Amino acid sequence: MITSTANAQVKALSKLIKNARARRQQQLYVVEGIRMFRETPKERIGKVYVSESFAKDPAHEGVFEGTDWEMLSDSVFAAVSDTKTPQGVLCLVKMKENRLEDMLEDTDGVWLVLENVQDPGNLGTMFRTGEGAGISGVIMDKCTVDIYNPKTIRSTMGSIFRVPFYITEDLHGTLGQLQEKGIRVYAAHLEGSVCYDEPDYTGGTAFLIGNEGNGLTAETAKLADTYIRIPMGGQLESLNAAMAAGILMYEASRQRRG
Repeated sequence: MITSTANAQVKALSKLIKNARARRQQQLYVVEGIRMFRETPKERIGKVYVSESFAKDPAHEGVFEGTDWEMLSDSVFAAVSDTKTPQGVLCLVKMKENRLEDMLEDTDGVWLVLENVQDPGNLGTMFRTGEGAGISGVIMDKCTVDIYNPKTIRSTMGSIFRVPFYITEDLHGTLGQLQEKGIRVYAAHLEGSVCYDEPDYTGGTAFLIGNEGNGLTAETAKLADTYIRIPMGGQLESLNAAMAAGILMYEASRQRRG
């Protein structure tokens, strides 16, 4: 059992939780909780760290059988955990490379395309909602918050393992690739003249969602085929980015259900 935060493994674990660069360099990230452990594809689990109290609870006997796991004292586990009330399980997970070409094999799908989304909770919620709406994948620019941020991962509720995603170095070029394949790009925009439920989303569809405070940049928005808007009541100008994305994805889902 590891009983000191000075332990090399604990230091490495803490660095992966806090540092995006370390995650990219090692191609590893950390998920927390027994539910996430169970949802993580077993071939991608590197190692599991378990708190002493969790490991010694008779209800958890055999949970980690066949897995490389290590016990941490409760105090060390609490020190390294990213949550206020640790669940007692931390897993090192190997990153999975996604290819845009694979994601675009079915050109009749629905994609969410994100520019500079900054809130981890919003990003995670978009993944979770996207899975529910049956989208084909999420495309993010490199300025969008790190998908492997622990807060983002928690917000996905496991959808990170099931919704394909791609981080593009060239968002404008990627939008061009979508359009070359006949996928129409719709920008959620305050200047949209078309109500969001008017277009036909039964063919290849991509929804562009921008930064929470500033929306899409003008350069990116102008690449869209159509500006769409979600009507606002009261004195609101816009909705939360994740809420707006959810409305659009579920409208596409509704149309496809017939």
